[in-house]
Amino acid sequence: MCSRRRSRREGRADFGDAKSRELTVLGGSTPRLVDTSNVIRAGVPADLAAVRDVYRRASLSNAGDRAVLLAHPEHLILGPEGLDEGRTQVAEEDGSVVGFATWTEAGGVTELEDLFVDPGWRRRGIATALVEGIAEVLRARGVERLEVTANPHAMGFYTAIGFARCGVASTEFSEAPRMVLAIH
Repeated sequence: MCSRRRSRREGRADFGDAKSRELTVLGGSTPRLVDTSNVIRAGVPADLAAVRDVYRRASLSNAGDRAVLLAHPEHLILGPEGLDEGRTQVAEEDGSVVGFATWTEAGGVTELEDLFVDPGWRRRGIATALVEGIAEVLRARGVERLEVTANPHAMGFYTAIGFARCGVASTEFSEAPRMVLAIH
């Protein structure tokens, strides 16, 4: 069972498939390949401009979401809170931010709030590595579950890395699947 929490960004997420040679395990499930040629690190406030660029490009690259986002441009503005509060992991390649993920905690629920990869860097395992980076941080803090309100376009990705469907959430624009990943 998962919470009924509504995600701030309606669970829009970006995804990539794995193309590397290293195995990693998410949520104690089946091993997944993860591209480790990029660097996953804690985001810092100085990353804000680069993270905002990735967020906008990735959000608008999904044809299924583009029209509603352009009609509601306020949803294309990413605030600094995740970076300022140390809740963001970034993926860096050749010194440039190419993806990021942010979690939030409220009411005893730890939620994957953002997961975005620059369209030119997709399908390299970056999204998987970002989720694993967050899972490592959360495990160290004693968190056992990570939940997400998933973009329906990203269901294949979430399922592939070990998230299980656990309900439905109402978002501002539609209903979206709720999913949970065991990270203990």
